[in-house]
Amino acid sequence: MRELIVTENCTIDGVIELTGDWFSPGDTDPDVDRSDVLATLREQRENADAFLLGRVTFEDMRGYWPHQTEDTTGISAYLNTVNKYVVSRTLTEPEWENTTVLSGELRSEIENLKASEGKDIVTTGSVSLVRSLIADGLVDEYRLFVYPVVVGEGRRLFEGATGVPKLRLVEERSFASGIVLLRYRAASN
Repeated sequence: MRELIVTENCTIDGVIELTGDWFSPGDTDPDVDRSDVLATLREQRENADAFLLGRVTFEDMRGYWPHQTEDTTGISAYLNTVNKYVVSRTLTEPEWENTTVLSGELRSEIENLKASEGKDIVTTGSVSLVRSLIADGLVDEYRLFVYPVVVGEGRRLFEGATGVPKLRLVEERSFASGIVLLRYRAASN
């Protein structure tokens, strides 16, 4: 059975909403070494063949990544070729190759996706969708890339969450940029 992995970029105070300038996808600032983070993301991409998104995040990404013709991170190439699944009751024409719209009941759609052949299913951003996945107990692992920034306000991953099982830390990795990866699984897994 495939696993559903929630991968989020967040601040020290737990904000995952991309407000302000604390996070920039594909950031290539020459003064900040992110090669180790990019290597970790590449490793994670190699273990995933499905990308799950909510409609708003999908539309944001569709408007950005396909147009990044000089992207050296590999993110654009991956996103343009990976099988994408968008949870939406309103989107009918995804207009991005390899995209399937999931418009049925969330639990059923995700259980069917997890039961299909393949590698990991990764979701990122998509705050409302991820909160629903958490509430339905569908998340197998959390990968949190914690940025050394405090923003004080914005939506948080577990804000208002109930019924989240006790989590156990399975990996912690620090990077040259000050970013830290924390991987959590349910304590019973």
